[in-house]
Amino acid sequence: MSHQHAVIIGGSSGIGLATAADLLEKGYRVTITGRDETKLQTAAQSLAGAVATIVMDAADLDTLPEAFKTIGPLDHLLLALGGGNGGGPFATVDLADLRKGFEQKTLAHFACAQACLPFLSKEGSITFVSAVSAQAALPGTAGLGAVNAAIAALAPILAVELKPIRVNCVSPGVVDTPWWDFIGEDQKVPVFAGFAARTPVGRIGRPEDIAQAIAFLIGNGFTTGHTLICDGGIRLGQ
Repeated sequence: MSHQHAVIIGGSSGIGLATAADLLEKGYRVTITGRDETKLQTAAQSLAGAVATIVMDAADLDTLPEAFKTIGPLDHLLLALGGGNGGGPFATVDLADLRKGFEQKTLAHFACAQACLPFLSKEGSITFVSAVSAQAALPGTAGLGAVNAAIAALAPILAVELKPIRVNCVSPGVVDTPWWDFIGEDQKVPVFAGFAARTPVGRIGRPEDIAQAIAFLIGNGFTTGHTLICDGGIRLGQ
């Protein structure tokens, strides 16, 4: 796989960074992107292998064509962009916040996939990262579910429209990543314990769990149009 180039949008932390490590170990050449140059360089220094970096804001749509021109030819695109806007009880969800959720995650996924096409190998792949809120029925996640369901909906459509390029999606459950930093370290322990108790595998996810699922979809040339739910079964307990 050493000749294959994987680009990870949102690769400076969490699932994106774990996937970079997994793919590098498998012999891929990897480029990671992020908005914060210092954080991006720190991430790159933590990795071993042929890794490059580029500072880019996936939500700044006008800059994406030039960013992908700078990256150049690629074989696989992973869109590991986080987003927490749009959460809360349906009756009181702030619609401006929900709009921001669509703009910063759904539209950014869509636009990056579109912008990469002139540079993407026809034997390559695009992998989106959604979230299990798109499949579960968790009260208080109607906005988040809508944002993530829109991303998951792209996989089967684009798998047909962009063939033979493979297009898939991974839908993670509760994973211990910086996404949860908003609740503070003291609150994380009981919150994670609660989620673990409701998860059939008995624990919350690690970034490496999701990275393995992503690496499978990137490496398996006979899988396309699929959303792989990697949630420890938490959606089953609702």
